[in-house]
Formats: sequence, C-alpha cells, structure tokens
Amino acid sequence: QVQLVESGGGLVQAGGSLRLSCAASGSIVRINVMAWYRQAPGNQRELVADITSRGRTNYEDSLKGRFTISRDNGKNTVYLQMNSLKPEDTAVYYCNADIQGVGSRLFSEYWGQGTQVTVSS
Repeated sequence: QVQLVESGGGLVQAGGSLRLSCAASGSIVRINVMAWYRQAPGNQRELVADITSRGRTNYEDSLKGRFTISRDNGKNTVYLQMNSLKPEDTAVYYCNADIQGVGSRLFSEYWGQGTQVTVSS
C-alpha cells in the first residue's frame, strides 16, 4: 500500500511564502518523477512543477522564479517552496508521483489528497 501525504498549506497574505511537503510511504521500491499540480475552483488541474529522481526540474512557465521544487530521495519527500504568492495562486495543491511498489515491475501513478493554499489580497 502506497500513499502520498501533503502538508504545509494554509492562508497567507499576498507577497508571503509557503512551503509544501509531500511524503510517500508504504511498500516502495523506487520513485521516478514527483510533481505538484494545482486546481483552482472552476479550472482544470494544471502542472506546477516536476522533478526527476536525479533532480532535473520542470516548471510551468509563469511560475518560474517564484516557485521552487526539490526532493529528498532518502525521505521519499518532495517540496514546493512558494514565494511572492499572489491571490491567483489560490488553489488546492496536489502531490503526484510515479512509484514502483514492492512486487511490481511497473510504475504506477499516485496522488495525494490535496492541500488548500489560499492567498488573500
């Protein structure tokens, strides 16, 4: 059984910062790409950033320079540092990971339950 658990969301004023964490737990052999997505009310879920096991990162263009994704492979954890937050960053943020579980030769996609980020103006 594999699960992703996010933490670190909350309410922050515009211009502030938050750091999200997502820890993968369970019977894990290997984790490939880890990512953060977000979904605002009435919008589709969109990719925020992703990071490979070797640390190569990819960002949604409009978020470059404000958001930073990182990971600790030893802790099976991915982070999202969000700076200079804007009201339009308000959304539910979801963790996503490609994980090979014990007893499987294949990678499966897992999602966290989501954490709310609200940025007030």
